[in-house]
Amino acid sequence: MNTETNAETPKKTPQPQTFVINSEQLFGMHANADDEIDLRELWNVIWQGKWIIFASTALFAIIAVIFSLNLPNIYKSSATLIPTTSDEQNGAGALASRFGGLASMAGISLGGSSVDKTKIAIETLKSREFLSEFIKRHELKTQLLAVKAWNAANNTLIFNDDIYNANTKVWTWKTKSQWKKDPLPTDQEAVEELLKNITVNLDEKSSLVTISATHFSPFIAQQWVQWLIDDINQHMRQQDISDAKKSIEYLSNKLEETSVAEMQKIFYELIEQQTKTKMLAEIRDQYVLKIIDAHSAREKRPTKKGAYLCFGSIAWWNSWNDVGFFEEFF
Repeated sequence: MNTETNAETPKKTPQPQTFVINSEQLFGMHANADDEIDLRELWNVIWQGKWIIFASTALFAIIAVIFSLNLPNIYKSSATLIPTTSDEQNGAGALASRFGGLASMAGISLGGSSVDKTKIAIETLKSREFLSEFIKRHELKTQLLAVKAWNAANNTLIFNDDIYNANTKVWTWKTKSQWKKDPLPTDQEAVEELLKNITVNLDEKSSLVTISATHFSPFIAQQWVQWLIDDINQHMRQQDISDAKKSIEYLSNKLEETSVAEMQKIFYELIEQQTKTKMLAEIRDQYVLKIIDAHSAREKRPTKKGAYLCFGSIAWWNSWNDVGFFEEFF
């Protein structure tokens, strides 16, 4: 008798299938879905608040325009100048080519180049030492640092009482210097302010020089330009007179020490040239720079300050509104 063993075949348990999804694909799907939702919701928020955006921007623009129109006017005065040329300078050039080496050894400058002298004058105009003396000579600290507007009706300056008391002529502002407690402005502070209000430019092609000044008062701006021209001419004139005197004295001493006829001739010519330089410097007012065009004192400078303020304010307000919508959205 055969015994059959009935063994049940074990059933295989189904294994879960594993799907590998790339992280970039996963984030990409979410990003695409989020982008579609975000853009739609963002557009809805903007569309619902379009009148708020328009009204607030228009209101803020009007306020900015009104404020900019109430800013005090700034006036500009300019003068165009040309370097002076003369027979004396041409003669100096001829002497420089002949006796330049000898003159240099003696410490004498024969000049001969109006362009070089012009560049020296321009750099002197920009120097802090010259401008500091310029401010002291014409007492410009109050005009530079204390004025806030100009009354065109009676041609008077309006001072800022928080900075300067025009009645008592006492400075009341808080100086920016950390080491100085005196409210009187320093020379450095005055020079820094003056440098913001004057420009000196040289056209290399035409050799023309332009000097400009800006101020609340057009008459003060014009006066500054005229003073700058007068003072730089005077400065260069006095410097050349002093140098010529020293050169003449030196050459005269050397002339007495030599008995060589050729050297005496050279010294006589050098003395003659220095005497011409001294004479022309003493009689010529516009010694280095000569005015060929002076603009009107009432010429108004088209200032961009108000426009920048207006457009900047509108841009800032729009940015602020955008930030508010984004905060609400997120």
